[in-house]
Amino acid sequence: MAPARTANPAPALAAVPVAGRAAPGGHRRVARPATAPVVPAQTPRRPVPQLRPTDHFAELLLGVLSGRRPVHSMLRHTVGRAYDDLAHLAERGPLRTRGACPVVRDIGYFEPRPGALEVFARIGAGGRLRALAFRLEQGRDLRWRCTAVEVGGPRRPRSDDD
Repeated sequence: MAPARTANPAPALAAVPVAGRAAPGGHRRVARPATAPVVPAQTPRRPVPQLRPTDHFAELLLGVLSGRRPVHSMLRHTVGRAYDDLAHLAERGPLRTRGACPVVRDIGYFEPRPGALEVFARIGAGGRLRALAFRLEQGRDLRWRCTAVEVGGPRRPRSDDD
């Protein structure tokens, strides 16, 4: 029967040759910690940057207007007439392309008052650039919602019931 093993909280001892008083065999026991896994020094991680509402909405609108997202995905992100305008624009598919996928090239905005942003975006697909403009307003719940959207070209005529 093998003797029971007990955990030894003391660090493991290694035999190291040393000068002076030595144990039989020319080695003296020196306390050295057991081999611990070597962990490489890690660089501090930067926080993941949060998308600004202008960038986020430009990507959402681009997805809808290029046909990659359904229009109804914008229901909770739009207010008032903006959803109807977006649905009308999406039917025409102004940002659909046959070659390269359209991407947001540049974004700019103007803040007419706190809680409101008027945003423009340059949309590039291959060698062609298009303009996308939209307005964002921040609600009482601090969520941003799109209140107007236009793609370069003539505006949709407004009817009397709007």
